[in-house]
Amino acid sequence: MEHALNVVLFEPEIPQNTGNIMRTCVAANCALHIIKPLGFDIDNPKFKRATTNHITWADYVLYENFEDFESKNEGEYFFMTRYGKRPPSDIDFASVKAPIYLIFGKESTGVPYDILKKHLDRCFRIPMAGECRSLNLSNAAAIAIYECQRQLGYKGLSMTEVQKGEDFLESYDATIR
Repeated sequence: MEHALNVVLFEPEIPQNTGNIMRTCVAANCALHIIKPLGFDIDNPKFKRATTNHITWADYVLYENFEDFESKNEGEYFFMTRYGKRPPSDIDFASVKAPIYLIFGKESTGVPYDILKKHLDRCFRIPMAGECRSLNLSNAAAIAIYECQRQLGYKGLSMTEVQKGEDFLESYDATIR
């Protein structure tokens, strides 16, 4: 699993969020790393449905714990946390030469503080109104993934419609159905 951009879910609890993030990873050409324990059964058919069957195309690996993940993945780690002091747009992802890992914590408590404290210079947040504690995990992940992909020039992603054809809108005729 060698990707320029990798998404890491630390102990995800909600299957719909993980399914949505898995779908975003497929769309954004990212690998997905999932650290146990999970709050759901990834082999359950309901989870497969939550991914809208994108699990079929997903490049993902399960890990027993954070140490297991760290031991198998060299690169640059960046942590999304409400305690971060800069937005992802302030990180120069394009200058990173090693694989990039965007790490997102579990829905209820985030990434543990003992892990974050070791990486304070790599913590970021999505700017939002002070009254709002956080965004939905899958929405926050999508924002960060696409900011990183924007800076990387959307490498490997199509800039035009592939399935129906690049000129679909121009050739669309509403009278023919």
